[in-house]
Amino acid sequence: MNIILFGKNGQVGWELQRALAPLGKVVALDRHSSDHCGDLTNPEGIAKTVRDIKPDVIVNAAAYTAVDKAETDFHNAELINAVSVEALACAAKDVNALLVHYSTDYVFDGSGERPWREDDVTSPLNVYGKTKRQGEEAIIAHVPNYLIFRTSWVYAAKGNNFAKTMIRLAQERETLSVINDQYGAPTGAELIADCTVHAIKATLAQPEKAGIYNLIASGVTTWYEYAELVIGYVRDRGLPLKITAINTVDTAAFPTPAKRPSNSRLNTEKLTTAFGLTLPEWQQGVIRMLNELYD
Repeated sequence: MNIILFGKNGQVGWELQRALAPLGKVVALDRHSSDHCGDLTNPEGIAKTVRDIKPDVIVNAAAYTAVDKAETDFHNAELINAVSVEALACAAKDVNALLVHYSTDYVFDGSGERPWREDDVTSPLNVYGKTKRQGEEAIIAHVPNYLIFRTSWVYAAKGNNFAKTMIRLAQERETLSVINDQYGAPTGAELIADCTVHAIKATLAQPEKAGIYNLIASGVTTWYEYAELVIGYVRDRGLPLKITAINTVDTAAFPTPAKRPSNSRLNTEKLTTAFGLTLPEWQQGVIRMLNELYD
């Protein structure tokens, strides 16, 4: 089996290099790749890459994810998240490949308390969410064989993440204020990659499983509770901390150019039923990541 992976050095892309390897030959690309174009600012180039390699599976883990910057950089956000995704979709159809793509809870309006289902009406709050929804629509319109995974609050041991930021600040400050009115489930890139590979194998065998799926860890928390777990972990291991108190604040205390959803809960029943998966509680993945960093 031949596989193309775009976005190989992102959090999810890095884990996918490991997870996809047993399936076949993986051509892993990023925007700096020289043998083939992996730059999603070049839709013609990535389409040519697909048509030249003629893969069985295309996995797109590349995206424009600078949520606040997107508010004033619509052209590049749309180019990467929508225009190039459409080019991938058209090329995937031409070579009859399964296209795997990652989206976000930001395609919804972030209201209410009920976990979002795949068939709920989309209504993005910001430019990032709008461009990600455009990418979804392009795939649905152009290629029949696809897997779109909507996820949220993604982290990995590689690169920067919320946990590392909280630990650094806890070493520098006596008090922290953390948002306590946004709800979601921290989801590890490793979990996303492993579930992706499981779903790819099942969908290649049963093409009727193609479609959109929510993919996040089980359970629900807030950024404040997430911070408490992380700082408690570090304190229990005797690492030096300056912090004495974590305060709760509302989203309004930290205004940002792009509006954030208060409800990032996603219903994963469709995914677990279709692919026979059991998704771990969010705490398990976070602690595993912390163990990797500090043990």
